[in-house]
Amino acid sequence: MSDVTKTIQKWHASFKKGTDFDSWGQLVEAIDEYQILARQLQKEVQSSNSSEFTEDQKKTLGKCATCLEMRSAALQCTQSSEEFKLEDLKKLEPIIKNILTYNKSFPFDVQPVPLRKILAPGEEENLEVEEEEEAAVGAGSPESFPSRVPGTLLPRLPSEPGMTLLTIKIEKIGLKDAGQCIDPYITVSVKDLNGMDLNPVQDTPVATRKEDTYIHFSVDVEIQKHLEELSKGAAIFFEFKHYKPKKKFTSTKCFAFMEMDEIKPGPIVIELYKKPTDFKRKKLHLLTKKPLYLHLHQTLHKD
Repeated sequence: MSDVTKTIQKWHASFKKGTDFDSWGQLVEAIDEYQILARQLQKEVQSSNSSEFTEDQKKTLGKCATCLEMRSAALQCTQSSEEFKLEDLKKLEPIIKNILTYNKSFPFDVQPVPLRKILAPGEEENLEVEEEEEAAVGAGSPESFPSRVPGTLLPRLPSEPGMTLLTIKIEKIGLKDAGQCIDPYITVSVKDLNGMDLNPVQDTPVATRKEDTYIHFSVDVEIQKHLEELSKGAAIFFEFKHYKPKKKFTSTKCFAFMEMDEIKPGPIVIELYKKPTDFKRKKLHLLTKKPLYLHLHQTLHKD
């Protein structure tokens, strides 16, 4: 069996696993599976040295990735009428399974995800640290952002007696060059003292608007573990990322974090630090002396 056949079989198995979870109502598992497969397909689409697939086949794989993201977004939005339904997604199964011979028109009017270099956490640290040389086009004026792939936010866990869940609303971030940031989003993770993940990493969707020195998110992030289960010394990290068109990659601009003793109901404002993200919290350097912060609101849920 050729490597490409094995790859396609792996994709098909992953797709089947995701739709099975979806049909059983296991939404967290379905979203995880859809996101993993979408990234695998996007990686194949962006691979410049792959000759296993034609450009048309790569375009079709890119559209499949978009549909997986759309279904994932529909499951994450409780108020959604689920515009992209499970029965729609299932129409992709024969396409993925038979990608090498599929020659019909794609069943949905969607576009592949834009080609962008996706860096692993910390990879951008090896690139030169650049000054914000991009011209401040439209800085300070209210503006909506272009549409981007939906985020990877997960739904709230089921409640358990005596256990506490945390919802963090990311309201806005203050940056001196807020108007210049393209496709900004925030990656949220929970780390122990050694910088190891204690939760699935989540990305917000792209910010809803920017105004003056603020980028507004207004999005809820559900922490995927009961607070009582988090290890002593754990912290919740917020990495602000944006796209750099000149360098064609998404970069971390700054980060913030919240320690366990800061978890309490109500609003909180936390400081921003210079990259690279220091998950061990040993070498911290403030991003700016100006009064610019990450604005959050915390809600605790306890049965």
